[in-house]
Amino acid sequence: MTKVKPKNTALREETIAAADRLHSAAIHLLRRVRKQDAVSGVGPAQLSALSVLVFAGPKTLGELAVAEQIKPPTMSRIVAALSRSRLAEITRDPHDARRMQIRASGKGTRLLQQGRKRRIEYLAAHLDSLTPDDLARVSAAAEIMETLLRNWR
Repeated sequence: MTKVKPKNTALREETIAAADRLHSAAIHLLRRVRKQDAVSGVGPAQLSALSVLVFAGPKTLGELAVAEQIKPPTMSRIVAALSRSRLAEITRDPHDARRMQIRASGKGTRLLQQGRKRRIEYLAAHLDSLTPDDLARVSAAAEIMETLLRNWR
């Protein structure tokens, strides 16, 4: 299990440098693979919210806004657009009629899965140019990042 340093402990320079490089690489990688999303005809904010619904399950408007780190009125507009496009379905909460449950529709799930497949294939095409040793290192780094994220606090 990954240990987290107390907040008042100074971080080593090499840790800061690694974090800086990883942060920059992750942003650039995401921007490049995200270009594949243009094919869907759906904007990034809608795709991001739809992703939460597909991979985390139905949410209320408030839960979805928190997950996406945006204000509820903004999320309301995003959800309305998803609903108009039939990518999401909105139903009343069976326990509280004032609350709405938002879930990805079959169409929305398929759209997101197709987009994810496009991104992965695009990235794989670029990874294919790596040597077997470099590809193994990328795979090992991904495993380390997955472990770090599982233990994130």
